[in-house]
Amino acid sequence: MGNARWLSEEEGRVWHHFVQAYHLLERQIEQQLQRDAGLSHAQYNVLVVLSGQPGNRMRMTELARRVVVSKSSLTYQIGKLEKTGLVRREPHESDERGILAVLTDEGRELLRSTAPGHVETVRAYLIDLFSPEQLAQLGSFMRVVHEKADD
Repeated sequence: MGNARWLSEEEGRVWHHFVQAYHLLERQIEQQLQRDAGLSHAQYNVLVVLSGQPGNRMRMTELARRVVVSKSSLTYQIGKLEKTGLVRREPHESDERGILAVLTDEGRELLRSTAPGHVETVRAYLIDLFSPEQLAQLGSFMRVVHEKADD
């Protein structure tokens, strides 16, 4: 650790604000989704990703990659969503070892009814705080972070 490039005072402030903003935004989103739909943010993301797929279905391994969770964490979340009838698992039609997660009609309906409140929360705590130019910059900055972290 002796060779670490320590953060300057300004860099430390930026990091602190980023971490705090992320956690506080995540708290607001979790509260809204729990209140409106009884879902966690991770579960909502699973429903959103499945809703954008042909046939509302996706291989579990690819779904885990898309929602940025481990396979075991996804298995846990899918199990909870299955118990409430929002998702079901099916064997892959051409790969006997593959499992598909499938969004049910109930899952689609819950997503449809929950999405407006979710968008309002995202707007109130992030999007509407910035001018179009600032938002474009933020998007550009976050794309850089996303690509580096996804290496």
